[in-house]
Amino acid sequence: MKLALTALVLTVGLTGCATRWVVDSEVKSFSNISAVPAGATYRFERLPSQQASEASQQQLEAMAGAALERVGLRRDDATPRYTAQIGARVTAELSPWADPWFYGGGPWGPYRYGRYGSPWYGRGWYGGGWYGPAFPPASNPWYAREVSIVLRELPSNRVVYETHARNDGPYTASATVLPVMFQAALQGFPNPPKGERRVDIEVSTAKN
Repeated sequence: MKLALTALVLTVGLTGCATRWVVDSEVKSFSNISAVPAGATYRFERLPSQQASEASQQQLEAMAGAALERVGLRRDDATPRYTAQIGARVTAELSPWADPWFYGGGPWGPYRYGRYGSPWYGRGWYGGGWYGPAFPPASNPWYAREVSIVLRELPSNRVVYETHARNDGPYTASATVLPVMFQAALQGFPNPPKGERRVDIEVSTAKN
């Protein structure tokens, strides 16, 4: 109950004038480089599905680009040292704090509306495309998010860095959360800690 109330307070707080809150991401990274040359450059590499969603992909690249710049990588499409392939996904699903009895749980039946069994489960951002929202019941909103970055060294096209970040919660502000998740995914670059780790980043939102 305490956790459920905390989620409710957070959701309400996001609709107010201003609030500060923490985006907690589970991050896992793999690196084949120990140092990045000063002034290293990159260009974005798009999959065919991403090329078909120009506007969405540009939004994602702006989010990821800010995080890449923070770790010393500069975008240069003409003379890049690396390529950066990015991906992101948002899915709407039933809250883990929802009553399992109401949604088919309890001792006489399976919990039918989990992440993979929910009739509201669907893809959101993936790679660079928006495939349409999928909504859980309004009384129990919950959103799972994932982002990824893969860096390849040119001209060999060898993968030198791969990182993933996951986050879930009741808030709908993907435009605020996804950029912070890209930042979390690059925490420790180019020598990140081994294994999965939690990265907390505080953000502030304001309503005009």
